[in-house]
Amino acid sequence: MECREERPADEQAPTPLERGLLHIWQSVGSCAQVCPERVFLSRPVLQTALGEHHGLLLTQGGLVYSFGELLWRDLSVPVSDPVLEASLLGRMVVRVAAGGFHCGALSEQGNVYVWGENTAGQCGLTERGIAANITVSEPCPLTVVDSDVVPPAAVRVVNLAFGREHSLALSAQNELWAWGSGCQLGLVTNTFPVWRPQKVEHLSGRHVIQVACGAYHSLALVRSLPPQNYNTQKPSEKRERGQSPHYTVTEKEEPFVVDGGHYCPLGVELTEVMTSETSPRRRGPRRRLQPGGRSAGSSPASVASEDGKSNTKQYSIMKNLPAGTKLEPDDPLTQTDGSPKSQPLPGCRSNKKSAFPDEMELQSLLQKLSCHSLEMHHTSGPGDTDSLSSYTSDDSCVSSTPSTDLLTSSYKEDFPIKSQSNNNSGLAVPYSSSPVCLEDVRLCLEAEEQALKGKKSSSLTNINQRGNTAANRRRSLPGTPTRGSPRRRRPCACKPSSAGRTQAAAPEEADDGLPSLDTEVWSWGRGSEGQLGHGDQLARLQPLCIKPLTGEEVIQVAAGSHHSLALTAHCQVYSWGSNMCGQLGHVNSPVTVPQQTKLSDGLRVWDVSAGQSHSLLLADGDCVQPVLLYCGQRQEPMSAQSERSNPNQRSCQRSPNRAESYTVRPTLLPFCMEMGYASSVCSGGQNCTVLVDQNVMGFISAIHEMASRERQFYCWLNSVRKLLLTPLRNRESSCPSLGEPCTHLFFSLCESFVRLSTLIGRHSTSLTYFQHDVQGRDVTSLPLLMQTEHFLDSYKEYCSSVGNFQVMGGFQSLRKLSLECLDSQQTVLAQLCVSDQSVGGDADLVSLLYRPLQQLHQYSRVLLKLAACYDVLTAEYQSLHQGFSQYESLSLSLLRRKKEAETTLLFWKTHSGKTTEVLRLPQRRVVCESSNRSLTLQNAGRFSNHWFMLFNDVLVHTQFSTHHVYPLTCLWVKPVTEDSSSLYAIKITCPEESFTVVASTPQEKNKWLRSINQAVDQVLGGGGQGSSPGVMGMSRTASYTFTGEGRFKDAKYTGGWLAGRVHGRGTMKWPDGQMYSGNFKNGLEDGYGECIIPNKTLNKPDIYQGHWREGKIHGFGKYKYASGEVYEGCFSDGQRHGYGMLSSGKMAKKSSSVFIGHWVHDKKTGYGVYDDITRGEKYMGVWLDEQRHGSAVVVTQHGVYYEGTFRDNKMSGPGLLVSDDDTALHGEFSDDWTVNGKGVLSLANGDCLEGQFSGEWTAGLKVVGTYTKPVVDEPESKDRSSVLRLGQYVVPAGQRWVCVFDECWSRLGCDAPGRGERAAAWENIAVTITTARRHSPDLSKSQTKVLECLEFIPQHGEPVTTANYDNIRRYLIKACETPLHPLGWLVETLVTVYRMTYVGVGSNCRLLRQAVQEVQAYLTHFYCIVRFLFPGLPDDGGIIPDPPASPAGRHNSDTAEQASVMVVSCSSLLLPLLLPRLYPPLFTLYCLQEEREEAQYWERILRINKQPDQSLLNFLGVQEKFWPVWMSILGERKQIVSTSKDACFVSAVETLQQISTTFTPSDKLLVIQKTFEELTQEVKPLLHGDFLWCMDDLLPLFLYVVFRARIRNLGAEVNLIEDLMDPNVQHGELGMMFTTLKACYIQIQREPTT
Repeated sequence: MECREERPADEQAPTPLERGLLHIWQSVGSCAQVCPERVFLSRPVLQTALGEHHGLLLTQGGLVYSFGELLWRDLSVPVSDPVLEASLLGRMVVRVAAGGFHCGALSEQGNVYVWGENTAGQCGLTERGIAANITVSEPCPLTVVDSDVVPPAAVRVVNLAFGREHSLALSAQNELWAWGSGCQLGLVTNTFPVWRPQKVEHLSGRHVIQVACGAYHSLALVRSLPPQNYNTQKPSEKRERGQSPHYTVTEKEEPFVVDGGHYCPLGVELTEVMTSETSPRRRGPRRRLQPGGRSAGSSPASVASEDGKSNTKQYSIMKNLPAGTKLEPDDPLTQTDGSPKSQPLPGCRSNKKSAFPDEMELQSLLQKLSCHSLEMHHTSGPGDTDSLSSYTSDDSCVSSTPSTDLLTSSYKEDFPIKSQSNNNSGLAVPYSSSPVCLEDVRLCLEAEEQALKGKKSSSLTNINQRGNTAANRRRSLPGTPTRGSPRRRRPCACKPSSAGRTQAAAPEEADDGLPSLDTEVWSWGRGSEGQLGHGDQLARLQPLCIKPLTGEEVIQVAAGSHHSLALTAHCQVYSWGSNMCGQLGHVNSPVTVPQQTKLSDGLRVWDVSAGQSHSLLLADGDCVQPVLLYCGQRQEPMSAQSERSNPNQRSCQRSPNRAESYTVRPTLLPFCMEMGYASSVCSGGQNCTVLVDQNVMGFISAIHEMASRERQFYCWLNSVRKLLLTPLRNRESSCPSLGEPCTHLFFSLCESFVRLSTLIGRHSTSLTYFQHDVQGRDVTSLPLLMQTEHFLDSYKEYCSSVGNFQVMGGFQSLRKLSLECLDSQQTVLAQLCVSDQSVGGDADLVSLLYRPLQQLHQYSRVLLKLAACYDVLTAEYQSLHQGFSQYESLSLSLLRRKKEAETTLLFWKTHSGKTTEVLRLPQRRVVCESSNRSLTLQNAGRFSNHWFMLFNDVLVHTQFSTHHVYPLTCLWVKPVTEDSSSLYAIKITCPEESFTVVASTPQEKNKWLRSINQAVDQVLGGGGQGSSPGVMGMSRTASYTFTGEGRFKDAKYTGGWLAGRVHGRGTMKWPDGQMYSGNFKNGLEDGYGECIIPNKTLNKPDIYQGHWREGKIHGFGKYKYASGEVYEGCFSDGQRHGYGMLSSGKMAKKSSSVFIGHWVHDKKTGYGVYDDITRGEKYMGVWLDEQRHGSAVVVTQHGVYYEGTFRDNKMSGPGLLVSDDDTALHGEFSDDWTVNGKGVLSLANGDCLEGQFSGEWTAGLKVVGTYTKPVVDEPESKDRSSVLRLGQYVVPAGQRWVCVFDECWSRLGCDAPGRGERAAAWENIAVTITTARRHSPDLSKSQTKVLECLEFIPQHGEPVTTANYDNIRRYLIKACETPLHPLGWLVETLVTVYRMTYVGVGSNCRLLRQAVQEVQAYLTHFYCIVRFLFPGLPDDGGIIPDPPASPAGRHNSDTAEQASVMVVSCSSLLLPLLLPRLYPPLFTLYCLQEEREEAQYWERILRINKQPDQSLLNFLGVQEKFWPVWMSILGERKQIVSTSKDACFVSAVETLQQISTTFTPSDKLLVIQKTFEELTQEVKPLLHGDFLWCMDDLLPLFLYVVFRARIRNLGAEVNLIEDLMDPNVQHGELGMMFTTLKACYIQIQREPTT
């Protein structure tokens, strides 16, 4: 059971002592004698960190303990009783790190705390100390600050790694920071120590996963860049992103450009300070504090500084070096350990063209320098076996000298010389040569530049023009460092490091939550022992990618003192560097490049650690419990005793001593099996630690079993890929032999195998990290539970690819190809095969490639084990058990698929032939077939041969040589009820045909029924279990292509089906381009749909959007014709029928027109308005069969008005024609604008001409008649008034637009006005609103909210009272806001037809009466519909009663009862809904009608308003008692004088001006009422006591207000109110106020002009 820090009492949580058990031992000594010491602590240990002579322990709760030789405190603490770091209490430490002689801790918030030795700045400039401190005795905070951002911000750190004299920190942004001394920092600087953390710029922009520090070198695990970056970026951009220059040199034709003036071949930056120095500077010796308080003896001085002669001679030799010369001897004398050898070291190259005049002199010089160093060192004790060959003294190292010796000897490693030995110690003392200082490098560059001067090139920066010698030299350097890349910041997600993570912190996870395996290893620092892995022993000042490890899927790196380890995802260990004590685990040469550690078969390493001269590995063995492997020094040297006698005395010995006994390969530590389940290992100095967990309730063993099996599985997958699939794929790519389909399938198989393998590798790596931190992880975070869909999909894809390849017979051909390609590796291949079948080789390949499916069962089994550790009610149990069910279910399902593939392959082999070969497809699997005549066609002939084959996707009916294929997606099966004939029949329905098959027995019938149902269910996305016969899958979604004759011939349909017929939403596409997308019903288009019909003649399609019924256009829709015409209206059976609007042409065309009106069977019939835009005429009348026939009105753009009758599309019969100047002709018309017969012509001045008229109105009339001139003051005769009476021939307003209201009734479900069920009407409204919401996803929030309110059917059956009347009014307002509601559509359509009638040419003042009557007719029809929906409403003008009052309310006064009476009329209820939308054209007609009167009114308004207020009041006869004395301007009272203007009754004037901003008569009347109220309020302060208006006082005062209001078109406002006001208020108070306004208007018109 998983251990947590806090668990409920009822959960059986293990005690802390069962997790995080610590064992420690020293690495030296034989394995049989090593006995680990158990450290007993009260809390579980989460992590250990070991330095050279000390260590740190991190326990649960964030507590840190120290043990060992704590020199900075003069303490020696035994490991059995570690001391608590009290200053870190409360910091919640989650990581600890130990360097050579300093320590570090990391808090949960990402804060860094360091303490210990600080001579080289490895503790940095802490907040409590100064740079001069050589030790930091207590943990002090060290802030990592990013100064590149503004303002500078603190960096959150997630991991630490310490060396002897340097420190590294990994930030949450996966960037690396360093401080301390030495080239191992990777910084571009020449000043040491580096006291404050600085960013390693060369890795800026790269995703650093993990870091590790050796004594004087550093390693970083970095995520690889995407492959496309290498191909698309320029070389300079690649370096900016941190790409290794080695890549550019080795894989590109042109080497990268490096400015030779700034860098030497080793990457040392030459600054002005460096190049000006002629000799290296000395630094005082570093002193070590002793326990007694005294200092240790100072280290010997630098050889390069003390031996001036040797230094000078070496300089002179280097000055004579030609360009490109490499210092390599022909015959090295000794090995690295000093033993003689006659052959060169592996990896060293001989320079046959040495340019030295006396090479022996050079070797003698170097030997002398080396011996001089040995003489200074051999008197010291052997000391530790820590190795650094280039380290001659503390002062000569990079870490101790700020500006001297930044680079160790790059050339000395190529001159191994014989060294002296100390016979007393019995140990071989290795050589150590003098380092090459910066002056040497500078002189070497000067020699190179001098040599290059003889070339033609005059520039050292253009590498393409340099000499061959320099180019060859640069190419020979494996990975020359470049200068730091520009600072780049790339945001990168990073999780905080959790407490309990081991020294190999888990790498950052990719987007899917699994670690990435695309990694690289970068190294920098000293390379004297080859610990950098670049194939040489040169130092690197900047990080450089180790190319041999790229692509090896490294997941962890570890650094010993002078060797390095890398662990890969396939459990292999690579090692390089010092191998003095066998710590690399192999004897392969060279040791300067990564080599695989020799592991015994069956061992899979999953954790590594490196110490001073040993390596410790944690691996999977034969059992679940992990084992420990050790490689390194085996027997303790005698000199170690003297060291332990004075452990605080650190020797200056820096070169490694070869151990007398060490192992060639890692060996098993036998005591590991007695410890328990190891979770992590740690090494440092000569110590080793291991953290162990006890197996509680089988939880730990289950976790280890899962991880171990997954690692083993990945190793197997990796072997199969390398040994089998990759060679076969390469062979097949170059020389195809499998055949076209099988080759493609094999490549698909390989790709799916690689994807599965990658997933397993990442999963095994994730489980490894989970093992390191079992205490801090939640079991529900296992990738198997978090990424279940990813795993299931990968296994399904892989199983399908193997099955498809098998079905097509690919394994038989693959077996032959493998014999040809892998003949020499058949034995290895046989070891990978675990099949126990004794059949042919292709079966072995089949079982081999099907083996990954067995892993699913392992997943489910282990998850079930883990679930057993928890209580059934816990969330962990539920999650684990659900995962178990999913993986077990998939395992069984894929096994069934495997069996189906095998059965299908056998079927194709048995029934081979041309007929069946056509049906053979990779994804197709056979279910059952009737070759044994178990199923035949009903009523088949006696000699007919019917063969039915059921596959997983189709049913095939074969008869002789022909076959019919029926897709299962469109196949319905139904059992036929058994009748007396005893036929076991099954009816099969397809989209275009149905047939009945007969089974031979009831068992066969049931088998076929079940098989077909299961196959159909599976192909439709079900579980393949089938359903009850006849019910399963009646309604479904599928695709089908029709082949039979009919409307759908060759059309492809995708959408819904019901029992073999097209039903529901779908799309039908024809080959000729026709397409329908919408609803279907019973196999035909029905409902809303969109159709595109191509028009080949015009090369443009017809487009229809609207409703259909039974395959025809029916209902409301919009049809866009290819000719450009657009019809929007009603259809019936594919024809335009009912209300509709047809727009023909455009304004720019020769003929463009718009017709809106009634259609019958695709023809204009009934009332309609035709606007002939080209001729400028508008016809408003009756139509019959596309012709004008009946009463009508015609207006023209020239102001001519005609009303009369039409016959046969022309004016015929009596009619009235009025011109723009009021000339009127009333007579008989025979053609358009042609008079022929009796008539009366009335002129504008009143003259009259009566007689016989003939001729066209525009061309001239012939008259035979009597001319009459009226006498002055003669009353107008009735005959003349009848001539000018308009409206006698027009269509009555109640008969217009009946088609619009009929369509609204139809949408409510009524066949005729008022005939229908009210409940059905409300249901139709609700269905319409719901359907519109579903099919209109782009509605705004306000529209959606309105529709949601309208979906609820209001109370419509109860009587309407004053209480619920307002609810009806609000509902109507919302309904009219959206055209999706039938009432809203009605209002929108009425507005459209009204504007089409009275806008444009229809703006003729003689149409005003018709327009007003039409509005009133709208109200009447509209109110009928509203009363049908709300039957409780009274008749027009009726009274709404009050709701039943309570007993207490019956005592109301008579006044209150009278005030509550409400009269309802169509105008009061519906005019506010309709008139605001009709107001613009209607008010325009009023303005045209009152144009002359308005001119008179306005002239008088302008003239009279010139007078001051008092003068005007006096002129109008207003009594002085009503004259205001004061006026208020911005809150200040000012007196009104005789010259004041617009200062009286300001509020009343402003109120009356609002009449122009309202639309309905009721709103305008309210404005008038408020004006009277404002006037009364202003007059009251001037009078005393009660005041009542009389008309004599009120009219002059109101006349003043009207004058000052200056209302334009006041006559139009007055006439509109008079025509449309509610009759119920005409004789009330509002009526009197309106009469007063009208009287003022008339009075203003009658004012004299002078």
